[in-house]
This record gives sequence, structure tokens and C-alpha cells, in this order.
Amino acid sequence: MTQPELTVQPAPATRPAPATRPAPATRPAPATRPAPATRRPAPQLWPTLRARDARGLIDFLVAAFGFEEVVAYPDGAGGIAHAQLAWPPGGGLMLGSVRHDPDDVWALPPGSFGGYGVTEEPDALFARAIAAGASVLRPPADTDHGSREFAVRDPEGNRWSFGTYRGEPRPQR
Repeated sequence: MTQPELTVQPAPATRPAPATRPAPATRPAPATRPAPATRRPAPQLWPTLRARDARGLIDFLVAAFGFEEVVAYPDGAGGIAHAQLAWPPGGGLMLGSVRHDPDDVWALPPGSFGGYGVTEEPDALFARAIAAGASVLRPPADTDHGSREFAVRDPEGNRWSFGTYRGEPRPQR
């Protein structure tokens, strides 16, 4: 059986080229460039925090918990203006260096954050966090609500808890 010959038609010449937007002049160059995005994430809630040593905290969160650094933009004064870290199972957090500006509308004190993350392997994650320098608040234990979880403090004083509890199903609407 003979296959029909396929021909590829070029795109019409009237199709406009895609527009490119230059980066805003006020945006600092990223300290690390993110890989090209394959898809935009769905809308989510992103916890945020400030740090005295944002670069150090980013490195700690990557080493201790397995966050993935997506981007970190320098602030021009040796700190981080904005960083985004992804939590591999989903979601993430944003952080930056403390700003000594009386007009700062997001003046979060370093060490005031607390967060919970879901993990399938809390004991292994606890060991990783301790090896990276986390301070123990509560070692891994089973809870009355069916979770296995632990709590630690990072070098900035933020509290982190990780466990197997994923929350209860949402009611049908």
C-alpha cells in the first residue's frame, strides 16, 4: 500500500512575530536564573518570611528539608530582595532579607515564621534536618490524628513541622 506524500506548509507571512518584553529596568538581575518554565503553577498560597541571612537560610532550607531554589534576586546591598523556593510535593515559600526601612509594609521579624509541610518520610526528613543543623523542638512521633510528625527550628529561629497528615477532605460544594 502506498503512503500519501506529506507536505508541510510554511506559516503565513502575515502572522506577527511574538512580542518580547524587556525586563523592567528597576528589577535586579537574578542571583540564580530559573530554568525555563514548562507550565505555570496553579494559584496557591505562598507563605513568606524575612531573614537576617537570607542566603544562609535558603541554603539551609535546601539542605535540611529539600526545598528547591527557583530564583533569588539580589537586593544590591549584599542581601536577597526576593527568593522563591519550591516544596517538591507542591507549593513553596518566598523570602527575602530584612529591610531596615520604616515604610516597609511587609516588615516581618526574622524567626517569627511557623509552617507545616506534608512528607511521606518524616523520619528520614528529620534526620536530614538535624544533619543540616536544625534544632529539635519535637522528635518524630505518632499523633492522635494519625500523623507521624516532628518539629524543628532553623538557624533564624523559624519553626518547621513536617508530617504525614494531609488535612481532611474539603466539603462538597
